[in-house]
Amino acid sequence: MNWHAASEKAAALGAGLVFGVGLALAQMTDPRKVLGFLDITGRWDPSLALVLGGAVGLSLLTFHYILRLPRPLLGERFDLPASRRVLEPKLLIGSTLFGIGWGISGYCPGPALAQLAAPNAETWLFLPALIAGSVIARGINRD
Repeated sequence: MNWHAASEKAAALGAGLVFGVGLALAQMTDPRKVLGFLDITGRWDPSLALVLGGAVGLSLLTFHYILRLPRPLLGERFDLPASRRVLEPKLLIGSTLFGIGWGISGYCPGPALAQLAAPNAETWLFLPALIAGSVIARGINRD
């Protein structure tokens, strides 16, 4: 493995660790907390709106400047979609299914993987379903 590939993998690992710690600190690894945020008609818990606001705010402040760089710090090029205006049916269907699954279970992939640090029975049920869904999605997306 060359230096460039190793630095990309190290950066990905570092970013993943920071992301996982952030998820844990924000309590997004607790499905009850997530479900409380999603339950807008019951006992709504708005605290995760601060997490969302922080993430969106930071992205709004930095994304424009980062994309002005000639290339990523540890990559050859930015990998951006060709079209910014087309909402394909696959994207709408996939995001809808993702949202439904997240709303039912309180888990999404990032927090579920972070939950491996202190897993419970739900984590061990969710992760095989996540892997199966990923395999099915790859089969569907073979173009």
